[in-house]
Amino acid sequence: MRKNFGAKTYLYPQPVMIIATYGEDGKPNAMNAAWGGIVGSNEIIFDLGSHKTTDNILKAKAFTVAIGDADHVVECDYVGVVSANKAPDKMEKAGFTTTKSEFVNAPIINELPLCLECELIKVIDGNKFLGEIKNVSADEKILDSEGKIDLSKFAPITYDPANHGYYRLGEKVGNAFSDGKKLV
Repeated sequence: MRKNFGAKTYLYPQPVMIIATYGEDGKPNAMNAAWGGIVGSNEIIFDLGSHKTTDNILKAKAFTVAIGDADHVVECDYVGVVSANKAPDKMEKAGFTTTKSEFVNAPIINELPLCLECELIKVIDGNKFLGEIKNVSADEKILDSEGKIDLSKFAPITYDPANHGYYRLGEKVGNAFSDGKKLV
């Protein structure tokens, strides 16, 4: 038996994306966004309403997307529930520091170990922001001995839209592009 929920945002996992921009004054800003993801080999899209972040993206044509992690749940949630229009010091209050991206005119949040550095391609239907990923940077602390991202060293979180929770991603359960060959 199955239960129907109607049209909902129940796609699992949903990444917790912390979108960072510079304001006109050069001050870093960030917000939490859960509705989005990768849509091509070098493209990302997210759906946002009107925010200081969206105004900044439209002006600078650039942004970064850091992936929320288990060590920074409170900070990641905070930048999502507090508007920079009402709390201009929200980055400082969250304890986030930034470094300017070498690839786009946007800040990298130092405390979050994985970051996609993006340029705005276009806005679709007024609120869907499509970006081109120019670079992905990762803190060396989440890399293995071969320089690849190691999920045993990185604890990205996912958002549960049905219950409004954040969850740490779990253990490896298979090998992509390999395990299915057992059925060939």
